[in-house]
Amino acid sequence: MPLLQDILYKVRIKSVLGDTNIHISDVQIDSRRIQSNSCFIAVKGVAADGHEFIENAISNGAIAVVCEELPLNKVDGITYVQTYDAAHASGIISHAFYGEPSNRLKLIGVTGTNGKTTIATLLHKLFMALDVKSALISTVANQIGEVIIPSTHTTPDVISLNALLKQMVDADCRYAFMEVSSHAIDQQRIAGLHFTGAIFSNITHDHLDYHKTFDEYIRVKKLFFDKLPADAFAISNMDDKNGPIMLQNTIADKFYYSLRSVADFKGRIIDNNLSGLQMLVNEQEVHFRLIGEFNAYNLLAVYAAAICLGEDRQDVLTVLSDLTGAEGRFDYMLSPKENIIGIIDYAHTPDALLNVLSTIKKLQHGGSSIITVVGCGGDRDKSKRKFMGNAAVEFSTKAIFTSDNPRSEDPSTILENMAEGLDVSVRKKYLSIVDRREAIRAAVMLAKSEDIILIAGKGHEKYQEINGNKFPFDDKQVLSEIFKELEK
Repeated sequence: MPLLQDILYKVRIKSVLGDTNIHISDVQIDSRRIQSNSCFIAVKGVAADGHEFIENAISNGAIAVVCEELPLNKVDGITYVQTYDAAHASGIISHAFYGEPSNRLKLIGVTGTNGKTTIATLLHKLFMALDVKSALISTVANQIGEVIIPSTHTTPDVISLNALLKQMVDADCRYAFMEVSSHAIDQQRIAGLHFTGAIFSNITHDHLDYHKTFDEYIRVKKLFFDKLPADAFAISNMDDKNGPIMLQNTIADKFYYSLRSVADFKGRIIDNNLSGLQMLVNEQEVHFRLIGEFNAYNLLAVYAAAICLGEDRQDVLTVLSDLTGAEGRFDYMLSPKENIIGIIDYAHTPDALLNVLSTIKKLQHGGSSIITVVGCGGDRDKSKRKFMGNAAVEFSTKAIFTSDNPRSEDPSTILENMAEGLDVSVRKKYLSIVDRREAIRAAVMLAKSEDIILIAGKGHEKYQEINGNKFPFDDKQVLSEIFKELEK
């Protein structure tokens, strides 16, 4: 067990009451998880203030408390450490407690609105195929080598994250590829971590329920790059207007990728169809199994990171050409009898939906139709709903608005929000069906041979969240079941 004084190293301390020469069995930010000889860090969170649970933590066995405000009633024998920023301190302390795991492997962070999961997943698959043991921290799953650990958040809480990184180090992983969400940056869940590299994909309208303004959302994302060390590399999308802004103040080595501009890693799409992408990558022609312009950007980002990590260009392109993407990202299937194409995608922002629909339009045959099933999450950014509705209706032959994860909201209200602002001339192109299974069934019933059905918004998720409960629901499984019904 480490000494308290050792895990406080690098923390900005305001005052100390008590002995720091004591052994600590565990560190926690949740008082319910405290055990004997734990250190409790009282973080002021979005939903609760950890200072309100100091007494609970002590009664559960904590022998040390790190906080911003010292409690009025102090308990004898307890060490109180006052810091200027408990959230930041929680990262530093957790990292130290678990033996500074990010210093013992190469940690690569991926941030941006869209593409994080695909980029991180492809990097993990690439390096595993190159026989370099690697780990993954993503929205879909966490992986240590080939071992899958279910994921609940894009970026885990600060304690879980450092514990997970230690597991990766103990399993002899050389690399860890990690999605870095704007929430994690803002809440300092990545404080104390040493990143070897960072990748920016793009930034579009999302999470304004949390960040309030788009400028604030950009500022938070940029902080990730601002804080990179000089020995790191930073890779950004030159074709995103905020791509160069992200790297303005970083002291890391800067690199850019692009399909449209001069860049360090330059790509050009030669052909894009259901069999994949034919591309030039730095003047070398390659065929990839992934589809769509958005995946061309993802592939360039992965290629750039692999080269920055010292891998051979030819080896990287050879392996990348055979890889598939992340679950729920442009997953497609064909109905055995009617030859209807079904596509499952996580697109849950207006820009992501437009990207997917633009790709599908390029795959359309002659008179085939595009039928889009889409919803919006409840208790989240309401301002994007009408943009999602507009995108679905404008770029589809028929759009069906349905429930996503309504959470505590009335799903009918969400669907009404999606229809706001639709021009009268296009209103006949959409219908609303609250029940998601019935919406998917309706799409299949409307489809003819060679039509394309896009089911957007949930991707890899295996549940629907309604009134605080998660009910089993898998878009891909439901579509497959309905396709099979057609065969009878």
